[in-house]
Amino acid sequence: MVSDRFSTHDLELGDDVVTKRYTSWDRGEPHREWAALTLLAEHVPGLAPTPVRAEFETCPPAIVMTRLPGRVLRGEHVTEEQIRAMAAALNRLHHEIPAHVVEAVEPAAWRPALAVSKVRAWADKRPDLGEDPLVRQAVHAGAAWLASCAPDELTTNPLTPVLGLADGNHANYLWDEHQVRLIDWEDSGRSDRAFELGEVAEHISRVDGVLDAERLLACVDLTRQEAERVREFRRLFALGWFLMLGPDGPATPHNPAGTLERQAERVLHLLS
Repeated sequence: MVSDRFSTHDLELGDDVVTKRYTSWDRGEPHREWAALTLLAEHVPGLAPTPVRAEFETCPPAIVMTRLPGRVLRGEHVTEEQIRAMAAALNRLHHEIPAHVVEAVEPAAWRPALAVSKVRAWADKRPDLGEDPLVRQAVHAGAAWLASCAPDELTTNPLTPVLGLADGNHANYLWDEHQVRLIDWEDSGRSDRAFELGEVAEHISRVDGVLDAERLLACVDLTRQEAERVREFRRLFALGWFLMLGPDGPATPHNPAGTLERQAERVLHLLS
């Protein structure tokens, strides 16, 4: 049985299959993942592990899926080739599943209205982020943006929904020297494409390595309206992570020293 510092589950690795045992399942994680893998195997084969067997009644519940080769991109200096492969994988995911199929999928566990509510709740707590001038400037800029109508406009989706991972962690992107595949679908569901891309661009896992978010988004097929929504979601996610990086914040123990200051710069850049 193995796990790593990015995991919320335990993995049993076989030669050809992986057994994933869930450490929590209150959001229906096993059922969400099984449904997503089944749908992907039918409509976008090769993009994710193939489902083999579900064990929903065991404690903990588990699913068995095919084992894919490669290494995760979290912690890497992501190259141009890898960025293009990430974009290709995201374009396949977002374009190759028929709209009527996506419409029948359960909404993702993590979604825009919840994200807006959570970030505003963190801001209302006025977390202790210290006295650094740059950090304080980011706090004020973020508060002004949260008080505007921009976050509320993100809670409704005028665009065609997609199947989404609902988790921007770069550990969910598996590189095998030729292509990128997507893993860990336990929070997946029907989602807003701009929300998904904004979270990939701004997930705090980016501080573990280097991913040129601007380059990634340039390689993804985006309409002008989608690009504008992605920008606003990037602001939301960057600010949310920033607010959770105080001394008592939940994101602090997992990130290196100096992350708060780097995130303050990120917030100010995105809000400028």
